[in-house]
Amino acid sequence: GAKALAEALKVNTALQELYLGSNEISDEGAKALAEALKVNTALQQLYLGCNKISDEGAKASAEALKVNTALQKLSLTSNEISDEGAEALAEALKVNTALQELDLRYNVISAEGAKALAEALKVNMALQVLYLDCNKISNEGAKALEEALKVNTALQELYLYNNKISAEGAKALAEALKVNTALQKLDLRSNKISDECAKALAEALKVNTALEVLFLNKNKISDEGAKALAEALKVNTALQELDLNVNNISDEGAKALAE
Repeated sequence: GAKALAEALKVNTALQELYLGSNEISDEGAKALAEALKVNTALQQLYLGCNKISDEGAKASAEALKVNTALQKLSLTSNEISDEGAEALAEALKVNTALQELDLRYNVISAEGAKALAEALKVNMALQVLYLDCNKISNEGAKALEEALKVNTALQELYLYNNKISAEGAKALAEALKVNTALQKLDLRSNKISDECAKALAEALKVNTALEVLFLNKNKISDEGAKALAEALKVNTALQELDLNVNNISDEGAKALAE
């Protein structure tokens, strides 16, 4: 099925979006589609989530991205891609100038994969949205992303939901926010963000002029962190949405935020 579609994509010049989520495409199908992407100049969005694609399929997709100039969105969510696949995709991002959104949620990417992607972000000026939710990038991965965010001027949305990021990683991201002028949305839900992290993020918010949305729900922030964030909000003029649902904030913290 995927191979037949791939053959069609080699000659089709009209199709712009292709949704193939939750099938049995696997690496073989991904490889066939990748070959098609090397010559196709029309397809702008490709969704391959939940397809048992592993590093081999990711590597084939990466090779296609090195030459493809049309694809703007690629979703590989909920597959079996590890650091090896992430590293291949990162190499492709160093030369690709078309892809605007890459979705790698629910894979098995650790700090090493995040480091490779971070290196790519230092030179890539096309990617606007990166989903890394529900991987295992940890503090080490977050620190690598810090360095990238300090120089990257293209990425607008970064999703790091449920990645085992605690104080060290959150502080690193906060440092990046002090100088980054592009990122508009940062998702840190379901990590290990404490008051210490909230204070660091609050300090960043005092000088950041770009971030519009910050998700901190399902963390370990109490009144102390809420008060720090409240102080930052008094001077911050950019943030439009701050989500602190499911933390340890009492009436005291809520009052500070209300003021």
